[in-house]
Amino acid sequence: MGASLDGKLVVAISSRALFDFEEENKVFEQGNGPHKDRAYMKLQLDKLEEPAKPGVAFSMVRKLLAFNDAATQRVEVVILSRNDPVSGMRVFRSAQHYGLPIERGSFTRGQSPWRYLKPLHANLFLSTHLSDVRAALDAGVPAAQVYPQSALASDAHPHEVRIAFDGDAVLFSDEAERVFQAQGLSAFQKHERDKALQPLSAGPFKPLLAALHRLQQEGTPNMRVRTALVTARSAPAHERAIRTLMEWNIEIDEAMFLGGLPKGEFLREFEPDFFFDDQTGHIESASQHVPSGHVASGVANA
Repeated sequence: MGASLDGKLVVAISSRALFDFEEENKVFEQGNGPHKDRAYMKLQLDKLEEPAKPGVAFSMVRKLLAFNDAATQRVEVVILSRNDPVSGMRVFRSAQHYGLPIERGSFTRGQSPWRYLKPLHANLFLSTHLSDVRAALDAGVPAAQVYPQSALASDAHPHEVRIAFDGDAVLFSDEAERVFQAQGLSAFQKHERDKALQPLSAGPFKPLLAALHRLQQEGTPNMRVRTALVTARSAPAHERAIRTLMEWNIEIDEAMFLGGLPKGEFLREFEPDFFFDDQTGHIESASQHVPSGHVASGVANA
């Protein structure tokens, strides 16, 4: 019987989201002409025996892989990178150095790799390239642009993968966000109060939240999932968000209804391994404290 990813939580991730290749990327950006990547390739080859430092999404990936054991492989992480195959050797070497059981990868040497998400049945795609993220979201894959300058995750919760989500245009559709953008806060609050008993439609990251919920239910003594909803909503608009999650039969551990307060300091206290939001202003605030990614979906990114 051939290999299969059926039933697994599949994370596709670019090499620059997993590892800190910012210095190497500067060399790439300084190149020019049809062979602008030659100096970059040489640098990566020269550093083949030097493990890359952990990147923004490293902590989340390492903890998700800890859900696997000898009996059951619940999570698969695949490298999906614009790197060239030569540089890909260093990516795999670095993963091996840190004990990350990553065996699969596609290296496309400058071409967009998002098209390989479909055969992978990916539950999440993380990349530093906004165009690849937009293409993945358009194809129905939960995806986020990793901010390479984000703070790295805290090591205070070694047996808990903590993931925080914004609500509207991330977990939920942008229906309510469109009302807010067009008519303001008062109209938004009335709209959500009037529709409190009507569940919101699913947003791009509902499938990932559902997959994490299943992963948590399967359980493992080594690792658990802790999720948080971190939203600019406030009462009375909170009720529709909670009722929507109840309708989906998905539990979250924490919900923060911040009423427009900056999210960064609250996230600093929650200490997530990753935070997803559709608005760049929120990501810029959050990235000062925690690993963060921009979900380029909804009316705010039209």
